[in-house]
Amino acid sequence: MSQPRRSPHDSYETETTDHQTETETILLKHVPLNPDSPSPLQKDAHLQFLVRNLIQGFPSRYISQDASQPWLLYWTLQSFSVMGVALDPNNKQKAIDTIMAWQHPDGGFGGGPGQAAHLLPTYAAVCALAIVGRPGPGGGWDQIDREKMYKFFMSLKQSDGAFLVAHHAEVDVRGTYCLLVTVHLLNMLTPELLEGVPASIMSCQTYEGGFSSASQPYFSPEPEGPPTLLDSPRPPLGEAHGGYTFCSLASWVMLQPYLALQKPSLQRPSLNFKTLLRWLVQMQGSEIELGGFKGRTNKLVDGCYSWWVGGCFALLSSLGIVGAHGRDDNYESSTAHQEDEAWDDIDESLWDRAALQRYILCAAQHPAGGLRDKPPKPADSYHTLYCLAGLSSAQHHVFLSSTRQDAIVRCWKTPPESTHEQLRQACFSHSLSWTEEEGTSRILGAQNNRMNATHPVFNLTMTHTEGIMAHFYKQTIPSRPKKT
Repeated sequence: MSQPRRSPHDSYETETTDHQTETETILLKHVPLNPDSPSPLQKDAHLQFLVRNLIQGFPSRYISQDASQPWLLYWTLQSFSVMGVALDPNNKQKAIDTIMAWQHPDGGFGGGPGQAAHLLPTYAAVCALAIVGRPGPGGGWDQIDREKMYKFFMSLKQSDGAFLVAHHAEVDVRGTYCLLVTVHLLNMLTPELLEGVPASIMSCQTYEGGFSSASQPYFSPEPEGPPTLLDSPRPPLGEAHGGYTFCSLASWVMLQPYLALQKPSLQRPSLNFKTLLRWLVQMQGSEIELGGFKGRTNKLVDGCYSWWVGGCFALLSSLGIVGAHGRDDNYESSTAHQEDEAWDDIDESLWDRAALQRYILCAAQHPAGGLRDKPPKPADSYHTLYCLAGLSSAQHHVFLSSTRQDAIVRCWKTPPESTHEQLRQACFSHSLSWTEEEGTSRILGAQNNRMNATHPVFNLTMTHTEGIMAHFYKQTIPSRPKKT
């Protein structure tokens, strides 16, 4: 087998080119002899890594993550879920009690007991509760103070539609994503909360096509009353980044039902999907980089972007970008029940799903358990989840099914004292219509490498998403057709 070609070099050496050359040299040692038979997924070692952190506690180097305790738990629990492992009732209850200790008395969740409420740990705490929580006393779900949480969210909203991540903190599109996921899961959507958010997200798109963390709004002073927000200029702040891009695009997908309910006469914000798609596909590494994804232009590949960038293609597909990831309801796979046959996906020209799996299996697995950025770095909880979630996104076609959405709408029952029902019904059915297409899974290597499919927007399993949303929306969700 011939060696992969090195990245082009213009003979002008910099720290960036040195790091790239060093990374390629290391990754070259991890290229499998047979591209179709990569290293198997070491599930037992990864489970032991996760269990050790959960039961015995995290190593001392995690002290720096004291304000990220909800994230550490969410990364661990969702890693279990993607690998098809559930906690026993005793450890579930311990997790619930731990999570509820993070709830702030004025709404939302902090990064630890007694810490200030913040949008990012609020998302992590609610998603962790979606996995381990339940209705009733002590179950966590009914102990969430949604009224105070909503007030907390509104107190963070800015006049340009962006959100502070916490009081006296910065604006960040990741906070917008975390807020939108939370209000979707907990049935807290209102037009008041969503007003101006689509335009705010649109303004974060950079000339490259990806998204930055925020934008700079400008206002026109008025003789009386507050100043008026200008449509332009509203430049993005910073360069395009994989994490910001996923959060922006996932937020845009969540906002589609809200936008569809707006008056046709209103000018709708729009994204430049051509430049976005071009930027996303350019983030996938070459053969010598094993097909991993990088998060920014001229940066190194990193396992976590398997989800933050690789996960964007299913989102694009849901917005009608042809060939980005999935199929439509009427597509009939010619390779159904032949998953061991050659790869023949129509979207191979856009991104290489097999190569991404190869990177995760051959380079991102740490020999002692857990997954990592790239060798020789250590494993950690963050990279463990987002490598596994990226592996899942590369294996499964999960798409928005109009058939599934229609079935959900037909079962909708107006709950007592319902407010903003049209918006909430639309968002509920839209969020739960994601469906895995039968017969299109592509598992590189042994079938033991298979991950559970995960929700492309929320990064929860479909089961956990349906469970928590059915409870808070007070709906009965129609059963899915049984797999044949």
